[in-house]
Amino acid sequence: MKTLGKLNGKVAIITGASKGIGASIAREYAAEGASVVINYASDKKGAEHVKHDIIISGGKGHRSSG
Repeated sequence: MKTLGKLNGKVAIITGASKGIGASIAREYAAEGASVVINYASDKKGAEHVKHDIIISGGKGHRSSG
């Protein structure tokens, strides 16, 4: 993942980030340099997958349920 830098130093909390549009937004924010909190209600496996994708691409991802 190439960090473009528009969100460097920022933290983004993305709700519903374990799948669909939320997951896409989380990945894009990470690509822009944000440290992303991946929030989910029931899909822990999906949230872990998004976190893994972000981290292996050089971004910062954290998982949070709620």
